[in-house]
Amino acid sequence: MALFSTLSDIDLEKQVAALSRELAALRKAVSRRGGSYYEDGRDAASDYYSDIAERFSDALPAIRRQGRAIEKTARDHPATAAAVGLVVVGLVASLLLSRQQKTSRATSKSAR
Repeated sequence: MALFSTLSDIDLEKQVAALSRELAALRKAVSRRGGSYYEDGRDAASDYYSDIAERFSDALPAIRRQGRAIEKTARDHPATAAAVGLVVVGLVASLLLSRQQKTSRATSKSAR
């Protein structure tokens, strides 16, 4: 505390002004870096999106053909389609229940 009592008010004002200038310079640098990171991320996401869209558009005719074939099969054999649908729903339900049980077991073990 003795050090602060020997400093004059002018010295303190100079130090505060210098710190304010440094802080402003740091804010500008962070702002520029943040902006460049944002632009880089946006460009990378745009590149990924265009790549995925190109691959998807190339595969779209084959996907449509397969979809039409599946639709025709489902119309020709509605009982089989219903059975397959029930099997899929059952598998999804069992996966969700087993995951929930694993989570509850892990939680109860960590509570001990």
